[in-house]
Amino acid sequence: MTSQKYDVLLIDGHCGLCSRLGTFLTKRFSKSANLKIVAQDEDEGINIISELPEHIKQIDSVILIRKDIVYYYSSAGIRCLLYLKWWWKILYPFAWIVPLPIRNLVYRVVSKNRKRFFKN
Repeated sequence: MTSQKYDVLLIDGHCGLCSRLGTFLTKRFSKSANLKIVAQDEDEGINIISELPEHIKQIDSVILIRKDIVYYYSSAGIRCLLYLKWWWKILYPFAWIVPLPIRNLVYRVVSKNRKRFFKN
């Protein structure tokens, strides 16, 4: 995977929840945030995904590439807190208290139903 000048959050461009997440994040970025939000179906998103390992390409999830490390499911969502202003960053350590299987279960339930509840 080629090293980026910035971290990348790949979202589903046809999902209302994902679009709202992108808007939520950009309005609350800290001054030092080095994150670019890209739809997975845009040319740039397709190029980035093509460089990912095969097992990650198959994942139906938001994908965060932070310092050349790939995060997905709830781990990607929680790490997005690190790009926000300090009062949001306070939530970061508390989010890790919830065990990974529980976090990912909640993520998958929301992800499975996102298009039904959050229309564009």
